[in-house]
Amino acid sequence: MSNFFKTILIVFFTVVGVNNAFADDYDVREHYTKHEYAIPMRDGTKVFTAVYSPKDKSKTYPMLMVKTPYSIRPYGVDNFPTNLGPSGGDNRFAKDGYIFVYQDVRGRFMSEGEFRNMTPHNPNKGPTDHDESSDMYDTVEFLLENVDNNNGNLGIFGISYRGFYAASSIIDSHPAIKAASPQSPMADIFYGDDFHHRGAFFLLDAFRFFRGFDQDHNNPAKQGKRDAFQFPGNDAYKFFLELGALHNVNDKIFKGNSPFWNKLMEHGDYDEFWQSRNIAPHLKNVNANVMTVIGSFDAEDSHGGTAIYEGIEKNNPRTDNFLVRGPWFHGGFVRSAGTELGNVQFDVQTSKDYKEIDLKFFNHYLKSGPDHELPEMLAFYTGENEWRSHDQWPSEEAENKTFYIHDNGAINHEKPMGEGYDEWVSDPANPVPYTQEISNGRSREYMVEDQRFAGTRPDVMVYETEILTDDLTLSGPIVADLYVSTTGTDADFVVKVIDVFPDDYPEIEAAEDKYMDVPMSGYQMMVRGEVIRGKYRNSYENPEAFKSGEVTQVKFTLPDITHTFKQGHKMMIQIQSSWFPLVDRNPQQFLNIYEAKGEDFIKATHQIHTSEEYPSSITVGVIE
Repeated sequence: MSNFFKTILIVFFTVVGVNNAFADDYDVREHYTKHEYAIPMRDGTKVFTAVYSPKDKSKTYPMLMVKTPYSIRPYGVDNFPTNLGPSGGDNRFAKDGYIFVYQDVRGRFMSEGEFRNMTPHNPNKGPTDHDESSDMYDTVEFLLENVDNNNGNLGIFGISYRGFYAASSIIDSHPAIKAASPQSPMADIFYGDDFHHRGAFFLLDAFRFFRGFDQDHNNPAKQGKRDAFQFPGNDAYKFFLELGALHNVNDKIFKGNSPFWNKLMEHGDYDEFWQSRNIAPHLKNVNANVMTVIGSFDAEDSHGGTAIYEGIEKNNPRTDNFLVRGPWFHGGFVRSAGTELGNVQFDVQTSKDYKEIDLKFFNHYLKSGPDHELPEMLAFYTGENEWRSHDQWPSEEAENKTFYIHDNGAINHEKPMGEGYDEWVSDPANPVPYTQEISNGRSREYMVEDQRFAGTRPDVMVYETEILTDDLTLSGPIVADLYVSTTGTDADFVVKVIDVFPDDYPEIEAAEDKYMDVPMSGYQMMVRGEVIRGKYRNSYENPEAFKSGEVTQVKFTLPDITHTFKQGHKMMIQIQSSWFPLVDRNPQQFLNIYEAKGEDFIKATHQIHTSEEYPSSITVGVIE
């Protein structure tokens, strides 16, 4: 079987939550007994839960739990998965001895009740009011009383949406919850996760997710409705461009049958609907010890992990709170070897390293095992391809330095003098593609994709340093501080930080392993990219129009970076105003984009200013 098809199968089986295609020879059925419960919550709703207990009753075991909206199948006490515990196909937790608990969240599959996407936390609950933290509390009470041979300790983990549940379940933690690990978690789906980034709508991801996930089914049910829509071809760029204005998704495809898509279209700004679904500010009274895991190249949830770590750190100073960051795509720490992504090599089996970390973490807090030896922050720095430990995050070793861009295409620490600007015409009928791949999917590899295809366009501004004579290590958040003007009244701005490989960089030895057949000499690796919808430059709650022709500051924070630009490389910044169809098109007029008509989309001329009065730049921590 080719590596390509192995990867596809591993991702498929992991995402749907069933048997891992490459599990080892460990026989779960031989070692475990399965029980199923309909656990009553405080409002009477019954939440479906499966418990797998070791057959060896000579000792007690901690419980390790995951809550999911994606189904805990296989259902039935005689039906078993091939892998238990945190994914990876090696059953390392089962072999070590754990009781495993799987739960369909309220309103999904075999659980009763109403499902709410990104359940808002309710800090003022009455006796029968509920949210994820109360459902978890009630579940733990039941498990402690009804599951034999438990040692009184419980941990919770989960990737992606399950990571959101891991975080939201430890607010006002039940005393028995001793450890939690939100992994690649969602936290705020307007500001930076999944469906919006800095207010810009992530069209491709939202469309592909809600065309299947959000279709109603009558629960309890073992099987949900399946998506019937098929792309009429293999080119998402062409498909969405021809589909036209955003309202056509509902008018022609969903037809109002996706409840949460309807909410996306109704709540264009950061109103109470979105604010209530931001879990980070509510992370209080977290008594569990927490290890949040994130990937540097997570295309879905680049914001959530850091926000959850920061929320716990701010509100729970006595909690053991750790952050692990590796060079992974979404869940790549258990869904890949972690040795490469696309054409970029990491030279280290980072996922193997991680699988030693998570077992030590849970064993320490749930079994009184040896010290996990985790620093506050463990980060893999790409480029140099080495792990580094930090006592805090952002690292106190990093000194913030500003890199100014100049109208001659240069980047340096010298503030511009005199006048200067670059300009381009942004045409919604010809938006900048986010990838050169022709596909109706959204690859995870675009996060490190070669950007030469974009830099040749007249509507992409390109700036770069001189060839570096020393290594340049960037660490922490990147603040883009742009001074712009436009002939329109709204605009998007995309900032990409890129590592330009030297012209003598060697080719990948096994050419068939390349993600795309492009030369590695001069490769322009996107290390970090982010977008802001310009009308939200001052407030996500209260958008503001640009005044045509007036210079305006647009300042926003890109996700964190841990990367070393090696000697002989260059750092590049690309700035553009579309990223399609990853991000929906901005009509470049100040209006409700979700209701915009085809005729509302206009060409506009944008300027990026690089003058003494208006010095556009990025500021980021540099470790000497």
